[in-house]
Amino acid sequence: QVQLVESGGGLVKAGDSLILSCRVSGRTLTTPVLGWFRKSPGKEAPGKDVEFVAAIKRQGGSTHLADSVKGRFTISRDNDKNMVYLQMDSLKPEDTATYYCAASSLSMITTIRSRYGYWGQGTQVTVSS
Repeated sequence: QVQLVESGGGLVKAGDSLILSCRVSGRTLTTPVLGWFRKSPGKEAPGKDVEFVAAIKRQGGSTHLADSVKGRFTISRDNDKNMVYLQMDSLKPEDTATYYCAASSLSMITTIRSRYGYWGQGTQVTVSS
């Protein structure tokens, strides 16, 4: 089993920065890929799924970001501390969402939600205009 706990969410203004942290514990070596997803307000209905934001490989550190956040968000990890981070700059109101940290047992980065078997509880990010 793998456990993930997010922190760092909050209320900020458009243009501000925020960093989210995720602590990974348990059988961490079984999850080579870590990712961030988000669920925006109004997407709670069935079929309205979470949106891929970013992912990183533990070994090597290669990353992939969604087009909507490229140039503004950065994902990084600290393997010694079993932490993964999401640095969010130039935040926009449309970035308002609950952000989830997730872990995948696949060896390659994937943007597909169902390929991530472990999820945190989420942390709320609200960006005011």
